[in-house]
Amino acid sequence: MKAQTAIEPETGHPQPQLPATLNRIVLTGFMGAGKTTVGRLLASRLGWTFLDLDHLLESRTGLTVPQIFAQQGEAAFRRLESTALAHALGQHHTVLALGGGAIESQTNRLLLEQTPGTLTIFLDAPFPVLFDRCMLEELNPRVPGAEGQSGIPSRPVLADPAQAEARFAARQPHYRRLANIVLDTARLAPPAAADELIGLLAQQSASH
Repeated sequence: MKAQTAIEPETGHPQPQLPATLNRIVLTGFMGAGKTTVGRLLASRLGWTFLDLDHLLESRTGLTVPQIFAQQGEAAFRRLESTALAHALGQHHTVLALGGGAIESQTNRLLLEQTPGTLTIFLDAPFPVLFDRCMLEELNPRVPGAEGQSGIPSRPVLADPAQAEARFAARQPHYRRLANIVLDTARLAPPAAADELIGLLAQQSASH
């Protein structure tokens, strides 16, 4: 699986004048928020590289995220995730999509806050909207066989909706505290969300 994708800039879309010191844009949010889809579009608009942290972790370990959870447990996954994040934050001109739980780790939060040239965007939406999106993806995966031969679902947390909602609530303060920009994606298709972010980035750049 490709962890990193260099994307040619799209034509016909205005590109904001970003600060010279900005090296990476990090997208956070709960599962289903659109981090990967919107991230790819945003990177394309900017002519930057796109990097999905879960995919990077999978390429480094040779295991899928569900397999790591099933075989080694969440604590081991979070340690591997922190190592992958430290590596990813060394990249320049990169849009980085994080897994939904990455911000639970204090180590990861400190990495995001203390790495210069990093702007963090929180893609928000109400839990019922996010849960429905995830269930639709589970039923209609974009990549056939994405669950793997073991039958492990790609999002194990969906097995317990009440626990998923509790995690959503617990993560909200972290998402908001880390965010330089917050975008509600509930009523936005991914291309529209990417366009909104381009406008918000331009506003931020103009105000500095």
